[in-house]
Amino acid sequence: MRTTVTLDEDIAAKLRAEVRRTGKPFKTVLNECLRVALSAGRGRARPPSFRIEPRDLGALRPSLSLDNVSELLDLVEGRAPGFAPFRRRARSPPGSRALLVL
Repeated sequence: MRTTVTLDEDIAAKLRAEVRRTGKPFKTVLNECLRVALSAGRGRARPPSFRIEPRDLGALRPSLSLDNVSELLDLVEGRAPGFAPFRRRARSPPGSRALLVL
């Protein structure tokens, strides 16, 4: 089949470099590149679907509601009045012993 194709300059340069490297005619190099590119998409397996399995996290505190996300964020980030956010303890220096009580 004979057709006219307009190539971007960077693609044409890569094709010319491949012609110089292989010594094959431009038409052959172009056909091989197209053949490889077009067949590459067919062999890919579709990735498995991402699945989420819900878990019951228990009951909320009576004063909390999942309907107000900004209020929950304020609570978690320590900006709500009367709520002490979780604070991490400072790390013990290497070599010291720390007792963790739960």
